[in-house]
Amino acid sequence: MNERFYNLPKEKQQAIINAGYRVFSQNSYKNSPMSEIADAAGISKSLLFHYFRNKKELYLFLWDKCAETTIEYMTEYGCYGQTELFESMERGMRAKMEIIRMYPDMGTFTIKAFYEKDEDICAAIQESYHKYFNLKADKTRLNLDPAQFIEGLDVAMMYREMYWASEGYLWETVQRGNMDIDQMEKDFKKLMAFWKSVYLRKE
Repeated sequence: MNERFYNLPKEKQQAIINAGYRVFSQNSYKNSPMSEIADAAGISKSLLFHYFRNKKELYLFLWDKCAETTIEYMTEYGCYGQTELFESMERGMRAKMEIIRMYPDMGTFTIKAFYEKDEDICAAIQESYHKYFNLKADKTRLNLDPAQFIEGLDVAMMYREMYWASEGYLWETVQRGNMDIDQMEKDFKKLMAFWKSVYLRKE
């Protein structure tokens, strides 16, 4: 990618980013032509290649954009400075809903990219995922007060259970082809209410 992309007006950058998310979220990596992304962004294919040398570079840029945007918004919403887990999670949910409103296809792209099997990008995606996931996990857990949880709780297992449940929910949503933000917010609030009833120490 060349610096000329960042010299574009923010609106044009966002149009190209959203076009990439849209096309890649609707197809596999292999079956997502750069010409279709250029059309969706309202630019020529040659100009798209002017900003990104090839499809792999664009794809990995969009993947990193997901992680960087998520961390940026979660920091802005104060998710990492909380001592109570579910306060942090509720702030995180609001941050992610705001991201989806700005980049409607980012969520679907992220899930499809995580499960993408194309050998050309699979290893790079997994390496990047673990780097960003560990960073977010470390920042989130840093200030948590263990007294908030029930006695004897395996906190690491709790995190894994929440992660698996969230990923499963998002994967089902993608398969149905229905990213209804309002419904997702309601469903995650129900999930958090359930987790609170199971994992938090009773007053």
